[in-house]
Amino acid sequence: MGRGNAGLIPETKSIPGSGMAQRKNPRRRITVIAVLAIALLFPAPPVFSADLVFGNFSAGELTGWTPKVFKGETSYTLVSDGDRLVLKAHSRGTASGLYKEVTLDPRKYPVLRWSWKIRGTIPNGNERTKEGDDYAARVYLVFPRTLFWRTRAINYIWANTLPKGETLPNAYTANAMMVAVESGDGKAATWITEERNVYEDYRALFGEDPPSIGAVALMTDTDNTGGEAVAHYGDIFLGPAR
Repeated sequence: MGRGNAGLIPETKSIPGSGMAQRKNPRRRITVIAVLAIALLFPAPPVFSADLVFGNFSAGELTGWTPKVFKGETSYTLVSDGDRLVLKAHSRGTASGLYKEVTLDPRKYPVLRWSWKIRGTIPNGNERTKEGDDYAARVYLVFPRTLFWRTRAINYIWANTLPKGETLPNAYTANAMMVAVESGDGKAATWITEERNVYEDYRALFGEDPPSIGAVALMTDTDNTGGEAVAHYGDIFLGPAR
């Protein structure tokens, strides 16, 4: 998902914050900063005229979304949910995501909006440990740098145990920050619409102005815990501040 030394290309070995990398031995994970960095009830988020639509799932489109497989394939399929099409993710001890390359100035397009719902969180999931680094749903942005080890990612997660509103570094790399926009099972099976100012989030999380956004990604994974998770993702937008 990207070019040059930024490492955001399909052949890269890991997604910042995914907790996954190609193994040199089964007991060790090597995190390479690289590729990848998802309204209540059924209404989709409103579309504003200046918004850019990256996940146009309601139109039955997956154009430009590329799979990245790490350990088995999470199933991603377009399905009907109520009165609209959405993207369904189903993971059974697997870890793969979808990403879409972009080149966007977060100063001009700081607002990320999406909707999602989960069947439930992951019983053994724990954001603070490598063994528990699985998520029923996450949407994230990758901010590539010329020096690949300076690539950053913000993961907006439906947390297992981390309280809503809290943040922490990913269990595998501090270059990826985890932001708990939802937490626990209290809102499971309910469509939730989220909105974040990614420009402000980046400054708060990394203490500097963000570079260009290089990729939008989503993932449902259960490879570390060996569990199962089901999530649905609605359309994903980036737009100007309003």
